[in-house]
Amino acid sequence: MILSKDNLKNIKAEKLVVPDQKLFDLPEKVLQFGTGVLLRSLPDYFIDQANRNGIFNGRIVIVKSTSTAGSADFEQQDNLYTLCVRGIEEGEAVEENIIISAVSRVIAAEKDWNAVLDFAVQPDFKLVISNTTEVGISLLNESIHLLPPVSFPAKLLAVLYKRYQVLEGSSTAGLVVIATELIPDNGKKLQAILEELARFNALEIDFIQWMRAHVEFCNSLVDRIVPGKPDKQIQADLEKQFGYQDQLLCIAEPYRLWAIEGSDKAAALLSFGSIDRGVVVTEDIEQFKELKVRLLNGTHTLSCGIAVLAGIGTVRNGMENTLLKQYISTLMKKEIAPAIPYPLADGVALEFADSVLDRFANSYIEHLWMNITVQYTMKMKIRVLPVLLNYYKLYAAVPKHIAFGFAAFLHFMKSEKKEGNYFGNFNGTAYQINDEHAGYFYQKNAAQILNDNEFWKTDLNALPGFADAVYTAYESLLKDGVPAALTNLEKKSYT
Repeated sequence: MILSKDNLKNIKAEKLVVPDQKLFDLPEKVLQFGTGVLLRSLPDYFIDQANRNGIFNGRIVIVKSTSTAGSADFEQQDNLYTLCVRGIEEGEAVEENIIISAVSRVIAAEKDWNAVLDFAVQPDFKLVISNTTEVGISLLNESIHLLPPVSFPAKLLAVLYKRYQVLEGSSTAGLVVIATELIPDNGKKLQAILEELARFNALEIDFIQWMRAHVEFCNSLVDRIVPGKPDKQIQADLEKQFGYQDQLLCIAEPYRLWAIEGSDKAAALLSFGSIDRGVVVTEDIEQFKELKVRLLNGTHTLSCGIAVLAGIGTVRNGMENTLLKQYISTLMKKEIAPAIPYPLADGVALEFADSVLDRFANSYIEHLWMNITVQYTMKMKIRVLPVLLNYYKLYAAVPKHIAFGFAAFLHFMKSEKKEGNYFGNFNGTAYQINDEHAGYFYQKNAAQILNDNEFWKTDLNALPGFADAVYTAYESLLKDGVPAALTNLEKKSYT
């Protein structure tokens, strides 16, 4: 039996939240760019939870922009999917299973862009959510009249312009746009790109003024570990438990945070925030961003290369490896936490670090280190470099664990080029590099990379001892292997 609306009546599994049929009649209020598991396990989860409690009362239209795969799985399952929450929350084991019914339909942009534009003018439409990866919010000067435009900003601008035209610039046609891409000031950066793109397309000034006055672009931060589709055995076990097949099933940890930087008007629209403490609408989300981006994401970034080079597959397995667990703990508590470039109350960073360690060790989450290496370079620049620079500003000393992680990053990015793709190989561990800067690293050695001030937008050699520490770790990794290099690092640090 396949999960679908018609089959809901046949599902008899215990400990499973099954949607009421009346939820399928709710109006479509949200346009979402992205079908990924993070969106489906966090914003869509919050909206679904609110709908079941009679609060937000709106469903989601998803735009699928990528050409990979299609929307067949969504169509086959009537856009239903199961979210399984597993882990520890406040010392208690959590096991929650929900059939999410918040998604109304999925539109493949390349096949039916006009359906997206038709939805753009609907009066119930109030909210845009996006997660188009870290490289999705970037300017591509193109016509918004293509069917469809290529870039996400151009697609969104086309939606806004269509709405403005048909609804004649009404103030009631305004929207809230929440970007969740993991870049600084994601919403405001998106707004700036749209205004520049509007000028490139010679759109009337009245439209730009309408967009400024009536479309609120919100910065936001999402935080929930969602590793993707479970392996075949876990998938089979869960499907046996529930009594149906679900190709969209995903597993998430209990921890959840969607911090949104918005006005009182935005907060009123985002009524689903009242049902779950994981939604925070406030005037300043910087503290949430810094804690998450530095301690969770930054630690992931500095550790993923080490783990892959060591042949450790998942984050959970990394926390079962004594050497890597010690590296991660010391990195977070001794180097990242004290150097977060934002004023925090005493103990906040260390408390968050402890929660991250628990989350990394979640036995239910199969989070692949290899997946964390996607766009590795951009993550190093955004998540790690600000902490590195602030550490030197505060302590004028080498953060040896950051240097070690940087050295592992350089080893990971060494590659061979085959049929237009880049592949790494470290002591017999082979892997494909998925990074927009892979070609740059293919052409350069470690010294050239460290000396490239333009590439890093800073002079790494101006940080006393940092380059030497990276070179030392680089040679130790190559000569001794990951376990011995980690052992040597701990012997030299924080005695």
